[in-house]
Amino acid sequence: MLSLKRVILITILLVIFAIAAGCYKFEYDRILSIQDAIRKREAELASKRNSVQEYREKVSFYKTDEGAEHLAREQYNLVREGESVFLLRSEDKEPEF
Repeated sequence: MLSLKRVILITILLVIFAIAAGCYKFEYDRILSIQDAIRKREAELASKRNSVQEYREKVSFYKTDEGAEHLAREQYNLVREGESVFLLRSEDKEPEF
């Protein structure tokens, strides 16, 4: 038969083990959530880097004469001197002015 001292000692050890296991589980879950947040932020950072790279490429393109001409033609409907503009109209649509 176990003595009272051994029962109390075993109980105390089990309580300490349960507390330690609970703390370990809590910290492990916290580490997993932090790792998940890091993965999300890294993916967001990679996306932002890609966007920045695309913008840099656009800026470098629009700094050239070809880029400026492209921008003037596409966004501002400008033409070079001596060029003619033809407007094509579809039969099924009303003209937009």
